[in-house]
Amino acid sequence: MVTHLKDAVRAVDATAAMDLLPGRPRLLALGEPTHGEETLLDLRNELFRQFVEEEGYRTIAIESDCLMGLVVDDYVASGRGTLDEVMEHGFSHEWGAFAGNRELVRWMREYNAGRPASERLRFAGVDGPLEITGAASPRQALTALHSCLAAAVDTDLLPCTAETLDRLIGVDGRWTEPAAMRDPSRSVGRSAEAGELRLLADDLVALLDARGPQLIGATSRDAWERARLYGRTATGLLRYHHAMADPSPGRMALLLGLRDLIMADNLLAVAERGPALVHAHNVHLQRNRSEMRMGGLPVEWWSAGALVDARLGAEYAFLATAIGTLRHRDVGTPPADTVEGLLYALPRDRCLAGGPRLAGLLGSGPPAPRVSPWFGYIPFDPAHVDKADGIVFVKDVPER
Repeated sequence: MVTHLKDAVRAVDATAAMDLLPGRPRLLALGEPTHGEETLLDLRNELFRQFVEEEGYRTIAIESDCLMGLVVDDYVASGRGTLDEVMEHGFSHEWGAFAGNRELVRWMREYNAGRPASERLRFAGVDGPLEITGAASPRQALTALHSCLAAAVDTDLLPCTAETLDRLIGVDGRWTEPAAMRDPSRSVGRSAEAGELRLLADDLVALLDARGPQLIGATSRDAWERARLYGRTATGLLRYHHAMADPSPGRMALLLGLRDLIMADNLLAVAERGPALVHAHNVHLQRNRSEMRMGGLPVEWWSAGALVDARLGAEYAFLATAIGTLRHRDVGTPPADTVEGLLYALPRDRCLAGGPRLAGLLGSGPPAPRVSPWFGYIPFDPAHVDKADGIVFVKDVPER
């Protein structure tokens, strides 16, 4: 088996990745099996540079708050703000503290300096304004959307005033109540005010769509796309808060599915700009149904990758990343009968294998699934090798 695998793997670079695909996809997704490892961020940065310089990619999208990501995009595109400010305010999930993310932003700004707008790199966060402990208030998205419309259309066309939105939203703390993640009765998502806000958000988005040509003419296409982001985020957040108040047993699966729906909608919007590299966890980007255990019970939902693949088809590509060891997290040498174990036996520190070809070499029965001793690392599911266009394997991920 190892001999056959040697012939099936290549170096990890943009050329090898493109050789696995029928053409240049609009969205090329690079997954990771765990978050926050600088080695994997360095690999992402290296591949993005290659895709920019060799394949004409102009956008990178990562698993971070889509509204906070506007701060990063403004900086890399026009130099607005400082690098320190951007790293502090432009990322969710504490991603701004990682050296790999800082280096990505620094390089993008350096690349853009002096280039015309049509050639500049762009940055996008594609996650919702969500953290593990809950969801943000809809205030920022709703008020920004209302402001965009109020500046361009007649007042009598607006479904409400800014003061009405402020009154219905109320104190932001009631939306961000941490206890609501575990206790649906603590969520404001099904209050009368939340219900009215959902209707108003829908009306505002409908007005935005109906007046698209007028708004583009009065401002710019970039401003219109930003307003669309505010609209997607407002409706997605209010939908998520509504689900947080759901007392049914399927609540967590619903929340996970809605989060990935927000990500999918944002990814489809990114794809409209042109070719983009996407970086997020494998479970968000894979084509198959995602699953994890929460509270000892299995939870399943359709990933953002599966949703986008259903829309884009061959214009969506997915490279999963698998790793051998993560010793500082007590993840040692993988068992020889797992996908990671078979790849670990190869004399390469990192390599790239085509998913369908690898699945063919593995035969009719998939390898054994790997079991992680650490909750923060999710091993590659051997049953879905053929659903990845390629598998990037990193033999050892050291602590840094």
